[in-house]
Amino acid sequence: MNDPFAARRPSYQAELARGVERFLEPRRDTCPWCGSTDLSIRLRTCDLIQRKPGRFTLEQCGACRHIFQNPRLTPAGLGFYYRDFYDGLGEEMTEKVFNAAGRSYRGRSTMLKPFARPTAWLDVGAGHGHFCQHARKVWPDTVFDGLDQSVSVDQAQLRGWIDHSYRGEFVALADELAGRYDVVSMHHYLEHTREPLDELDAAAKILPAGSHLLIELPDPESSFGRVLGRWWMPWFQPQHQHMIPVHNLVRALADRGFSAVAIERGAAHQGGELFFSLALALIAAAPDPRLPWLTTEPTRWRRLRHTLVWAVGRPLLVIPYLLDELLSHLMRRTRGGNAYRVLARKDG
Repeated sequence: MNDPFAARRPSYQAELARGVERFLEPRRDTCPWCGSTDLSIRLRTCDLIQRKPGRFTLEQCGACRHIFQNPRLTPAGLGFYYRDFYDGLGEEMTEKVFNAAGRSYRGRSTMLKPFARPTAWLDVGAGHGHFCQHARKVWPDTVFDGLDQSVSVDQAQLRGWIDHSYRGEFVALADELAGRYDVVSMHHYLEHTREPLDELDAAAKILPAGSHLLIELPDPESSFGRVLGRWWMPWFQPQHQHMIPVHNLVRALADRGFSAVAIERGAAHQGGELFFSLALALIAAAPDPRLPWLTTEPTRWRRLRHTLVWAVGRPLLVIPYLLDELLSHLMRRTRGGNAYRVLARKDG
């Protein structure tokens, strides 16, 4: 039987032989959101999920509190670190994660109910179309289209989860999409982009007056991020390029002709803080030795250590899972939590 891990190892090792430092741009000395030079280091970490080599730094602006990766990854670097995460070797796991997010999908879908009845909805960063599949149950008469840079969005159309797929960059496709939609959504999308303000410009370009823009993001002001440090999953390095405080987003939307009509913080909480922190620790202690980007060979000892650590650790994950369920009930009734949603209306 073909081993997909072993098959990928030669190409990964060839890339790694050239070093990963080439995947980082020069460090910038100004905030990409407001231009301030008042920057400080918020976090230094590595790839805690895939365990691909590299070190990453998040800096915070003292003026506007924006947090961003600095130095940031080059486009080639993003390609390297995204590879085998949402597709390939990582597709099965991410599919399970997306399938388990039904509560979030319902919350996003129903947030629009007091304000509009959408006829055509574009989901930017649609991935495999899981959100649109669930949103159809809330809005059965709405046309749902999806946009993504990955082939996953074409698969979403083949599954029937979206009506039409656009594969490419949102900013580049904005002129083509202008005037076609009365709702655009960006769920955990902006933090992945290199230039989030350009993405908001594109949304303003395609949406007519009276239409709505729905955005969900991880909340960098969450107390969980301070308590758990590098083990807080939403830091999600190296994929998350920007962590945007809600007041910054609302102000940027206003600058582009949008008014925030609803903001949800506790209700957008996704849970999993303690569960994922322990899972990341277990991955750090004993990563899967088959991973083709590890510089060490998958020896018998490394396989045994991985098996033993996870044999002990997997049952322990039940405890933080149960604690997270309790925490989630509390967070969703407060203004706390690890994420927020903003629904904004395009002014006339």
